[in-house]
Amino acid sequence: MSRLISEQAAAAFYAGKKWKQKNTRTEDFKLYLHENLIAKIENGRLYITLHGWNTITTRERLNALNGVNLTQRNFEPYLNGEKIDSCEWYEIKNF
Repeated sequence: MSRLISEQAAAAFYAGKKWKQKNTRTEDFKLYLHENLIAKIENGRLYITLHGWNTITTRERLNALNGVNLTQRNFEPYLNGEKIDSCEWYEIKNF
């Protein structure tokens, strides 16, 4: 069910549609999880953040987006193979 929600959220996010299911919602090219903004498209560019929550669900929602591969090693988050700060925003190239 969680993967389905992530896929539906990604589709609505890319379409800029207002959508909500359980703890996830989208509107105006923004993706929220538990009311925390975790992804946005601004000026044709995709930005993501774990918003300080390096959880399975947060990574799952973001991994549904093109060009995003979030993993965890030794409790540390990695984006596309590079260690990241879970509180910072990152631009995703080639989304």
